[in-house]
Amino acid sequence: MAKSGRKAAFSALDKHRKRLEDQPMRVQFAIDPNRFKRYSASAGDILLDYSKNRIDEEALAALFDLARSVDVEGRRDAMCEGEHINITEDRAVMHMALRYQGDKPVPVDGQDVMPGIREVLGRMKSFTDDVRNGTIRGNTGEQFTDVVNIGIGGSDLGPAMVTLALEPYTRADLRAHYVSNVDGAHIHDTLKRLDPAKTMFIIASKTFTTDETMTNAATARAWLANALGDQAVNDHFAAVSTNLESTGKFGIRADRTFGFWDWVGGRYSVWSAIGLPIALAVGFENFDRVLKGADAMDRHFLTTPLEDNLPVIMAVLGVWYRNVWGFSTHAVLPYDQRLSRFAAYLQQQDMESNGKSVTLAGKDVAWSTGPIVWGEPGTNGQHAFYQLIHQGTDVIPADFLIAAQPHEALPPHHDKLVANVLAQSEALMLGKTEDEVVTELKVAGMDKAKIKELTPHKVFPGNRPSNTLFYQKLTPETLGSLIALYEHKVFVQGVIWNVNSFDQWGVELGKQLAKALLPKVEGKATGEGHDSSTQGLLAYYQANKTKD
Repeated sequence: MAKSGRKAAFSALDKHRKRLEDQPMRVQFAIDPNRFKRYSASAGDILLDYSKNRIDEEALAALFDLARSVDVEGRRDAMCEGEHINITEDRAVMHMALRYQGDKPVPVDGQDVMPGIREVLGRMKSFTDDVRNGTIRGNTGEQFTDVVNIGIGGSDLGPAMVTLALEPYTRADLRAHYVSNVDGAHIHDTLKRLDPAKTMFIIASKTFTTDETMTNAATARAWLANALGDQAVNDHFAAVSTNLESTGKFGIRADRTFGFWDWVGGRYSVWSAIGLPIALAVGFENFDRVLKGADAMDRHFLTTPLEDNLPVIMAVLGVWYRNVWGFSTHAVLPYDQRLSRFAAYLQQQDMESNGKSVTLAGKDVAWSTGPIVWGEPGTNGQHAFYQLIHQGTDVIPADFLIAAQPHEALPPHHDKLVANVLAQSEALMLGKTEDEVVTELKVAGMDKAKIKELTPHKVFPGNRPSNTLFYQKLTPETLGSLIALYEHKVFVQGVIWNVNSFDQWGVELGKQLAKALLPKVEGKATGEGHDSSTQGLLAYYQANKTKD
């Protein structure tokens, strides 16, 4: 669809917005007792309730028509068939192949990639099994008790989030740690509690040149060598990289180096050898279950009609709010403490993918793209930022996530958690009218003057949209499905916005400038050639970095 066609499509949706502005959700629920049944869908054991949205059948039909008019299905098939849809890097986008459970060939550039994928998975299984059972030990013969993954971005966010989410499947005697920030505090505070003789490091960098990662890797190497000698590096380090020459020079064995492919983007790489620390933490069998869950969602996405397709439903609702209602942020609110890094993971997934301002043709986009994605677990968030969601001036669409069954038998915790998540979505939808507030205050025995004074502060506007994702239990399969669900949602939105969701040139400029600035920060060059602000900040740093 041409640029003008998309603009016209977004404009055409505005008539539905104007119509629904006069029909708040509490009225829609009162009119239609079957609204939940009408606006909910399932994939496996994941239930999506999207009835608490500012939609009706006409608006939804128009949104699905938009998805078809931009050929979401065709672009989905092109991705699946290995076409180079990442046009700026001339690459296929084949992360789905990493978790594919079928037996058909998956060609990329004329070559079946599945034998290579399965070979790497097999090596990962052998390595993780041997570390976990004590066959592979440290230089002094000690069994490993701690694994430190050193990476950044996709090499850190995904594995860290999944490991935390699957804490019930971990062992107390084999702990996973994640270091990403070039701030020395991160690696210092991680290492200070570890025993070098029992610590393994994984260096995760495809090129083995990522500055933050290699800086932390050098510090880890020096820490280990200082304690055990340089010869111990060979026994205590593994790598996820394709640069065998550099990993070898670092001291990492070829048989402990695990590669992946250029058609795997960083934020889609948790399914690849980047998942090695997950497999070490929870066991390869459970890592494989994560892959199976993702594959199940892939099959749902690839085969289910758009109207019943969970990623598509969530995607078009997001477009509806971003482009028609003008809502610029989206909250992800898991009612699961172990999903405390899920929103951070989705920030990269969504904002790095669709935070673009040019179309696939290199023209300026004429509509808003990617929302600001943020969130924290409930119920903590209720005592932090929910005030703004309920009564703030900006409307913030939200996703609530909750399991029907906890891993812990600690009544009444989970019943209270479920009561809270259901109450929050209901409160956002219903709000509280002025009449309801007045009645409530009268029942409380308050006098007329105090009621008049207090009422405006206790009114809730309501009509604030949310989705609820309910699932039986946060198992490895369910987690894999949830991650894949959001991946596909982001893909669909990228197609509708006509942007390349698979490059990230926006992260490069800061890196280039940092490299140029480093000699000046180190005092090896002057700060000339920069704006007055940067020069002033450099001068302040030089004057204060060694001051007592």
